[in-house]
Amino acid sequence: MHSLRAERAGFPEYAGQYRLESVLGSGGMGVVHLATSDSGLRLAVKVVHAEHAVDPEFRARFRQEVAAARRVSGAFTAPVVDADPDAERPWMATLFIDAPTLADRVRERPLDAAEAARLGAGLAEALRDIHRVGVVHRDLKPSNVLMAPDGVRVIDFGISRPADSDLRTETGKLIGTPPFMAPEQFQRPKEVGPAADVFAMGSVLVHALTGHGPFDSDSHYLVAYQVVHNEPDLTGVPPSLAPIVARCLAKDPADRPTPGALLLELRAAAYPTGEQTRAFIPQPRRPLVDESKPSSAEEDTHRRVRLPSTGTNPARRTRRLATATAVTVLLTGGAAGAYAQFGSTGGDKERAVSRHEAPARGADLAARTPWSAVVGGSGQGNAVAACSWAPGALYCSAPGVLAARLNPADGTASWTVPTPAASARTPGATSTAPVASGDLLLSVATGSGVLQAMDPVTGALRWHKDLPQGTRTVPCGQKVLLVTDSGNATAVDSATGKTAWSKRLGGTGALWAVGPEQPNGGRHLYVSTRSPDGASSQVSAFDPVSGTLQWQVHASGTLNPLGTAQGGLYLTSIDAHDKTGEVVRIDLGTHAVRRTALSVPQSQAEATVGPNGVVYVIAISGALTAIGPDKELWRLETAVSAASRPVADNGRVYAMAADGRLLGIDAANGRLVGQTNPRMGNGKGTYTATIPAPVVADGRVFGAAPDGTVFAVDAANPAGW
Repeated sequence: MHSLRAERAGFPEYAGQYRLESVLGSGGMGVVHLATSDSGLRLAVKVVHAEHAVDPEFRARFRQEVAAARRVSGAFTAPVVDADPDAERPWMATLFIDAPTLADRVRERPLDAAEAARLGAGLAEALRDIHRVGVVHRDLKPSNVLMAPDGVRVIDFGISRPADSDLRTETGKLIGTPPFMAPEQFQRPKEVGPAADVFAMGSVLVHALTGHGPFDSDSHYLVAYQVVHNEPDLTGVPPSLAPIVARCLAKDPADRPTPGALLLELRAAAYPTGEQTRAFIPQPRRPLVDESKPSSAEEDTHRRVRLPSTGTNPARRTRRLATATAVTVLLTGGAAGAYAQFGSTGGDKERAVSRHEAPARGADLAARTPWSAVVGGSGQGNAVAACSWAPGALYCSAPGVLAARLNPADGTASWTVPTPAASARTPGATSTAPVASGDLLLSVATGSGVLQAMDPVTGALRWHKDLPQGTRTVPCGQKVLLVTDSGNATAVDSATGKTAWSKRLGGTGALWAVGPEQPNGGRHLYVSTRSPDGASSQVSAFDPVSGTLQWQVHASGTLNPLGTAQGGLYLTSIDAHDKTGEVVRIDLGTHAVRRTALSVPQSQAEATVGPNGVVYVIAISGALTAIGPDKELWRLETAVSAASRPVADNGRVYAMAADGRLLGIDAANGRLVGQTNPRMGNGKGTYTATIPAPVVADGRVFGAAPDGTVFAVDAANPAGW
């Protein structure tokens, strides 16, 4: 990897809690650095130039960029993970997408007609998603389009503007990149709307097909004149695409097609024989704001260059434990479980987050009453709560709250144990859910390094134990295992906190999973340790009562254990680029290994195994894939990014979206059957690299959202969410 840190002076070492590793690119607004979150997410962190940080107007502009990017982040953009527009050097962290820009791609060779049609369909879908939340990008150009393996991504919202922003364009200021600007951006910059992005898309397609734009000139003034007065030069554009491109480049915004109409046309051009390819195109979602309102904003953008592969250890991203019994892992200093980030404001279904909805009369009706409540309060750290289920109650932790017991019927708290005053607060750190072990409830206050055991009925403290930094707690029947990435495990009696045994069960980067309770009350602990070169893994099964080895299997690939089902241990195989390419099953009786390949490897994926042995893998792009014993069963493009770990229960698959939506999917056919409104919130505490997986119990689905709420919906009626 090429690092410019040694070549340039004045770069900060950190942005918030993220250590800046190298420089990806720079522009007029700031410098983009590579960084890695505690959970292993690779991030692109944009830090504004020092001279801009002292300019109040610039800070307002940067806040606007963060707000715009956060509102549109989804399957077609680089999602916002964290940001601090009020820092001494304002910064914003988005997911890093290791892909060349369209400009890079065209420098190698122009696209052919089919490639350009697929590109155009992706851009149309991206613009539809951007416009539906009332944002106009205003600077769509080849260098702001990433050619990711699983689809295009539109980046850099430095001059975009939400329709409800009251920041105004500076008089006489040229906003945009002239060869890709619409006539109205030169003539009426305060009246620029979504149609300007469609015009830019037409110019981008001409560039992709020919290597030049429809209004090329060495002079920006001549370009501006041609854009306003001349017809576009479509020389070299294939006849199959020329009429579509020409309509995009109409002078009158009203004459340009909508992104939804373009999506249908370009899908048909890209896949001319496939009616089925058109069938899955989702209908446009209702805009959250009035898209007809004009948008305007200030300029400046950054350039992102492709980062060469560095062979990042995929275990860093998958350093979390998933079990067949949905057991939760506690960490002493960071995030745990399956999580995500950011979003958009809620709609009519959202209640004031400090109030509880009254339960309906009658037990059956009360069981279906939705509610939302706040656990904890504002302050340093992340606002997202984390919850787990134990018989009869939902248990949650949150900023300022070590644990709280919530009534599943209405969300009222039976008791709340505050975070100890001496606990260190880690900026940006994520809460971890309390977990049941034995007859007690275990929880670790974020950043405290102290495991505390409580009575689940009263919340009374029973014992506590100091933990080394980075230790994870794995509840396993009547014991809790304290495990580390070095492969060491210590078994502690859950009732007393006393150590039962301590052994090295795995190697560096070990990944852990616990099987379900057997009829005889026993369980197995599974440990996967990859070889130094990542070519193979040693998968071991241990008796957690004694730490005795039960069996061991060597298999190729870096294997991440998910849990057990139908007589097998299920794992995902992850390559050096953090892409999940296979589902691996080890038979618990014969120890035979079976592999099922994904048709398309999924980047930075989360996965779970259902009780029937079907594995559900959701990529960071939002693609959710169901994998059966010998083949893929279905694939759904959810249009969300960095979703939580999926949860399979009673014929459905659930996942939390980055903007606080809960998604419900039919496990049989991959059809979206319900989703809640977004729950994003505002402020520093609502940014997070991780968001908990939903909890399914008691006829409800419980979720925790970036706005700080914990909520419940009726599992039997996802269409009514």
